[in-house]
Amino acid sequence: MKPLVKYLSLLSLFLCSGTLLAQNFYKERISRDNILTVGFGPSFAYLDNGGQYRALDFEIKPSVSLALTRKITPTFDLRSTLGYQYISSGGNPSTSVRDRWYENNSSFTAKGPAFYFDLIPSINLIRFNNHMHRSLFNLYGGFGLGILHSRTEQTKSYDSEEVPTKHLNTTGYIPVRAGLSYRLGPYSDIAGEGTMMWTFTDNLDGNVGFNKFGDHLFQAQIVFRRYFVPKEKN
Repeated sequence: MKPLVKYLSLLSLFLCSGTLLAQNFYKERISRDNILTVGFGPSFAYLDNGGQYRALDFEIKPSVSLALTRKITPTFDLRSTLGYQYISSGGNPSTSVRDRWYENNSSFTAKGPAFYFDLIPSINLIRFNNHMHRSLFNLYGGFGLGILHSRTEQTKSYDSEEVPTKHLNTTGYIPVRAGLSYRLGPYSDIAGEGTMMWTFTDNLDGNVGFNKFGDHLFQAQIVFRRYFVPKEKN
């Protein structure tokens, strides 16, 4: 009787193990086509009163982002990103530059948060059909459209006694974003990303026309990417 009990126990264990393996195999056949991304890193704003950029004399400030990506094809993704970047004037302009700003009634300083949202169609350099088949490294990138809202406090001099005035500015921009990802495991990546936000305004800082270009934002972030599927597919 005892050998029969042992045999039935081993058979049950084998069948259960096989069922679990089969279920897990079937589960991984369902591609995880949604990616949640969290990023943070340094950033700077290219402003008319932002500093002396050729001399690398400008302010570095933090930025954070939260993104949701939907895999459309083995090559193309569609990504929506919500983020925050602190913008700040900086540098030490010469007396002649300050005189020009004063004559034009331009702001000497501008500091405050900028919130943004954008949509970007993105291309994966190494295409893949299923999240389990993606390469160890991959390059991705694209450009799209976004909207940015800034809230700055500005002054018309460097006088510490001057009371800053508050300014709101909402503008569109073209985001250009690219990254290099590294596969950490079956569902996770870590990546380094660079982003440029080419805005449609030259007045984020209250100083217009001093630099050749408008006001634009730049970021370098470390991002964590997690692949997931809807609950009903688990």
